[in-house]
Amino acid sequence: MSTESDRADEHRPLIARTERSVHVVISSPWLYPFKGMYYYLSHPFLWPLLRGRLLPCFVLSLFVYTTLFMFFYLPQVAFFAIFYGRALAWINAALLVLGEGAAIVAILFESFFVDETLVDIFDAVLIHEGLPDLVARGRVVLPEDSENAHPVNRLGRPRISSIYAPFSCRQITEFVLLLPLSFFPLFGTPLFIVLTGYRAGPLQHWRYFKLRGMGRKERKAEIATRQRKYTWFGTVHIALQFIPGLSMLFLLTTAAGSAMWAAKLEKKRRSLVGEAEAVPTGLAAV
Repeated sequence: MSTESDRADEHRPLIARTERSVHVVISSPWLYPFKGMYYYLSHPFLWPLLRGRLLPCFVLSLFVYTTLFMFFYLPQVAFFAIFYGRALAWINAALLVLGEGAAIVAILFESFFVDETLVDIFDAVLIHEGLPDLVARGRVVLPEDSENAHPVNRLGRPRISSIYAPFSCRQITEFVLLLPLSFFPLFGTPLFIVLTGYRAGPLQHWRYFKLRGMGRKERKAEIATRQRKYTWFGTVHIALQFIPGLSMLFLLTTAAGSAMWAAKLEKKRRSLVGEAEAVPTGLAAV
């Protein structure tokens, strides 16, 4: 006759597998853009970084999407109707305009409006996660006291360039070459988002790589170890940019999520380095 302890032993492997599965899902990199939303909303010290940018960025975003839909939507509907019929033409044209708007908004925001703000968010989250020494490699970090109780207040002048995710001619060229994928009905736009996310994902950790002082070869090697994870992260990031009016907000919250992921990676890296350094010490003691 089985006892309660026997039944518990029988279910223990199932419980362990379930816990591992839940842990894998929760820690998946593609969730970090969403985790960044919660982090941003639940940490008021980040809110002042949004206030000064909210109105101009919202107005600019509204202007971009309104202009695109007023002057470019119907011509693209007419173009798609030639090949796919009217029903799919309306959907494909809308997705294409949203993609065009997302690209324009991202370029304008990150280049002229919020790039330094994204750096501040990234650095503030790293400080809050217990990594002020990492941030200090790229900027002055003020000591924590009554006047500088919040991470944002501890951010000082930069020591290196305050660039969150640089733009390049290669990125623009790739975007132009990939944009025609949106001409294919239904699967074209999702494929465009994934392929664009392949490039966008690693760029979300550009600041992290710079703070670690990594050169080009080191960056490429680091990215190669988790390219698939970066692709999923970048795919979610790009997909959120397709939401009109909220794309600017999601740029900021994704920066917070990116910093959360970077903090986890850095702590794991330091833990592994500490273990590696402890092995020779232990052997020497023996």
